[in-house]
Amino acid sequence: MTGITENILEQTCLEWLAELGWTVLHGPDLAPGMPGQEREDYRQIFLLDRLRNALTAINPDVPSAGIEEALRQILAVGGPDIVSNNRAFHRLLTDGVDVEVPSLDGYGGSRHLKVWLLDLEEIDNNDWLALNQYTVIEDNKNRRADVVVFVNGLPLSILELKNPGAENATIKHAFNQLQTYKKDIPSLFTGNELLVISDGIQARSGTITSGWDRFMPWRTIDGESVAPKGMPELETTIRGLFERRVFLDYILNFVVFEDDGAKIIKKSAAYHQYWAVNKALGCTLSACGIDAEASRLFGRFPAESNPWQVAEPTAHYGKGTPHFGGKRIGVVWHTQGSGKSLSMTFYAGKVIRHPNMNNPTLLVITDRNDLDDQLFGTFAGCKDLLRQSPVQAGSRAHLRELLKVASGGVVFTTIQKFMPDQKGDVHPLLSDRANIVVIADEAHRSQYDFIDGFARHLHDALPHASFIGFTGTPIESDDRSTPAVFGEYIDKYDILRAVEDGATVPIYYENCLARIELVESEKPRIDPVFEEITEGEEETGRQKLRSKWAALEAMVGAEKRIALVAEDLVAHFEARLEAMDGKAMIVCMSRRIAVDTYQAIRKLRPDWHADDDTAGKMKIVMSGSASDHMDWQPHIRNKAGREAMAKRFKDPADELKLVIVRDMWLTGFDCPSMHTMYIDKPMSGHNLMQAIARVNRVFRDKPGGLVVDYIGLADSLKRALANYTASGGRGDATIDQEQALAVFLEKYEIVRDMLHGFDYQSVISGPASGRIAGLTRAMEYVLALEDGKKHYLPAVSTLTKAFALAVPNPKALVLRDEVGYFQELRTALVKTTGDERGKSPDEMESAIRQLVSRAVASTEVVDIFAAAGMEKPDISIMSDEFLEEVQAMPQKNLALELLKKLINDEIRTRSKKNVVQARSFAEMLEQSVRKYQNRAIETAEVIQELIRLARELREAGKRGETLGLNEDEVAFYDALADNGSATQVMGDEKLKMLAMELVLRVRQSVTIDWTLRENARAQIRVLVKRILRQFGYPPDMEKKAMELVLEQAEVLCKAWAMS
Repeated sequence: MTGITENILEQTCLEWLAELGWTVLHGPDLAPGMPGQEREDYRQIFLLDRLRNALTAINPDVPSAGIEEALRQILAVGGPDIVSNNRAFHRLLTDGVDVEVPSLDGYGGSRHLKVWLLDLEEIDNNDWLALNQYTVIEDNKNRRADVVVFVNGLPLSILELKNPGAENATIKHAFNQLQTYKKDIPSLFTGNELLVISDGIQARSGTITSGWDRFMPWRTIDGESVAPKGMPELETTIRGLFERRVFLDYILNFVVFEDDGAKIIKKSAAYHQYWAVNKALGCTLSACGIDAEASRLFGRFPAESNPWQVAEPTAHYGKGTPHFGGKRIGVVWHTQGSGKSLSMTFYAGKVIRHPNMNNPTLLVITDRNDLDDQLFGTFAGCKDLLRQSPVQAGSRAHLRELLKVASGGVVFTTIQKFMPDQKGDVHPLLSDRANIVVIADEAHRSQYDFIDGFARHLHDALPHASFIGFTGTPIESDDRSTPAVFGEYIDKYDILRAVEDGATVPIYYENCLARIELVESEKPRIDPVFEEITEGEEETGRQKLRSKWAALEAMVGAEKRIALVAEDLVAHFEARLEAMDGKAMIVCMSRRIAVDTYQAIRKLRPDWHADDDTAGKMKIVMSGSASDHMDWQPHIRNKAGREAMAKRFKDPADELKLVIVRDMWLTGFDCPSMHTMYIDKPMSGHNLMQAIARVNRVFRDKPGGLVVDYIGLADSLKRALANYTASGGRGDATIDQEQALAVFLEKYEIVRDMLHGFDYQSVISGPASGRIAGLTRAMEYVLALEDGKKHYLPAVSTLTKAFALAVPNPKALVLRDEVGYFQELRTALVKTTGDERGKSPDEMESAIRQLVSRAVASTEVVDIFAAAGMEKPDISIMSDEFLEEVQAMPQKNLALELLKKLINDEIRTRSKKNVVQARSFAEMLEQSVRKYQNRAIETAEVIQELIRLARELREAGKRGETLGLNEDEVAFYDALADNGSATQVMGDEKLKMLAMELVLRVRQSVTIDWTLRENARAQIRVLVKRILRQFGYPPDMEKKAMELVLEQAEVLCKAWAMS
């Protein structure tokens, strides 16, 4: 994309929007003072005339007084909290504005009306506008957004773009810029629904609360196929997400504010969630026998040729098909960690809002109390979208009472509450309404069986309800019950696509059985057809199963074995934590083993224990009662206690790093910072797949999760993966950690080979006193290589991530100190050269840790100038002594890099004050470096030139004293004297007087926004021309001088206007 600038990218973006029906205008043309003015000043965010006209057109029955009242309420949204403001605005956008106007009866009463901000039926009734270069000034902060998208005068989306051809203009820089805008001009984000960042090649979208790791790609235009490789992601995002009907549907139905009481997080759907939910809505209408108008349905039925459609090719949906009125909606299979709970919430919101569903009742069913609580928490946190608060059935009687209502409601229950009062009885009829939708979480054979299972009781209680299943794992190949209840697949989103999209991270598998040294008779053996007993069945399971479980539990829970596992696990986890910050979970076979494991670890690490629930580095999370063993009681908590523990564990900053569970938190529990799961419990099928997915969540730069097997799960994993593949899933459920080790060793060899010829081993093994000198020599060595720094920095970054995945494999740990040294050298090079500048504080909160070499005390910090054996200089007062010290350095390549960095930094500072001077020195620096790169001069010669340049820079800073001018006047003097003949014609004294006059007059005339208003620029131009002629400036040089003076004024005007 050579030659493509940010401006070209901006124009291309606007062209795509225009093709989709958006009106495209140049932002400054609407600015205050322009002929096309639509804003009173730069503090005004909304385009009020457009908003007023749109509200009048959309709400023809509302009198002008009502429209004005609605405008007043919209503009009154504001406060110190940007997220609360945004939430309040979103409610007005989705629910309309309630206004009170005089009644029509003439008796002086009033009537209440609703003013809608958007027209959903006739989308052309809305005003669609995209502006570029949209300037906002707030609290003396002047910021200019690249592209702002308005609907009815409301700024609903911001697109921040970066130059595709500039190496340091990345989408991360675009993200950081948006964070700056949120801080400096928060008013622009009051109405924001969607943020987009792009460098033309990559593109990501998110909300105002999304962290960097939650900005996601939009990979489809039509929802039927993923955009081909090579198609710019920005084009896919705009054509896919900014198609006008999709855009309205998205911001109204696929945006939620999750409120847990402590903080509010705004979330929006990923592309796979958006299209799956709309397909599911279409299938819901079909299964309910509703032939809905196309304009009332934002989705569509899955096409027969849809590559994501896993149903039989003969399957159809809609009127005239067997699906129509059949009550079996289908199954949505979205792999664990890809937002299934949120998809269910979006689906519920769309079904509730659809007019043809006539205020339906949604019954959300899980098979466990803790799952019911977790999913209920997600729905309850998104009650704005649902237009109501969900209700959790506390008992069978309560459930029956909730379902007997005439209409409406979102009811949560466990499936066990559908058991009849007496075994063998027919469940009583609760409702024969047809607009009841049963939503099952994790629809699998074990829960849903028509013969003697709960599905029969559900159908007896709700004979005309329709059924939909959501699952994170595929239906097993021999499972006939689940399709019989729910129907065929509606949509799937597999592991491969989730990892490609960055929705999840890959999971690695490590078998640790061999490290537990037990004789054969002491080793547990798992029956291939072994079935797991859940926590609630420990005391009530069938005798045969219970005895088999008890025998295995005795071997797994043997004191000797637990001690060996604990010892290995502690060493393993500490090695993991050294490479990557985060959390871990231990899964035990029984509550007894969980407690014994806790005690074994406590013996090894007593400081990890704390009696207080608000302290301590490890805890057990399990259910229990007062009748349980006394030594179990400290670990048994009520619901509120477990919720508090979950909050601690989910907080990356909390010291709680390790939890021990038996059943709890293995499904539906979301802790992104957890990167390791230790399994010491037999598991299989979807239970195993769901459990291991706890470590696949995206968190900062976490490269993957790790499952550590102490029980022997290899065969179970193979069977689960075989079923996954047979169901059409792509991608590996787990990757053998040996593969991670192989990648690490490959990356290690690349970095090691780059340092071939430099004896870094002697530095690592030598005394700490020689380390700084050794680091200096290493920097010199890398810088002497052709493009050495360019190749070394990314190579070590890749190696660091690979190491985090490979530890604590002994073959990786043995190279730990070398990796730490490579990282140390990389850090020193970055500091020296100034590369990778502009990282935001959140980037510094990396999950992957910098290794501290054991050869150096952890408090030792290597500074590049200390490494070079000198004090860190202030270039503005850089002394000849310092420059001579640099010149005398034996490491010439390092000396060169130091000088380049220091001079570049000073030129960058000068460019904010004196355009001509900074440009002149930048050209001189570039010329010297180019000669060196072309081998026209040697290292020693280029150092000589740069030292001379540094001295000139130092002297240039003192020119004002010599000329008798202040800093601003010197800048204008240099602009006027850029053409040397002007000094000859006018004389130095007259030129100085001209510079002083220009500073005085221009400073009095400019305003903070003058550069954006063409008429203001024209006035300044006339003023400068008049002053130049007044002083007799040579006419043939006038045009160039004027441009330089205007450019200089633009640089200084912000500081002038502020003061």
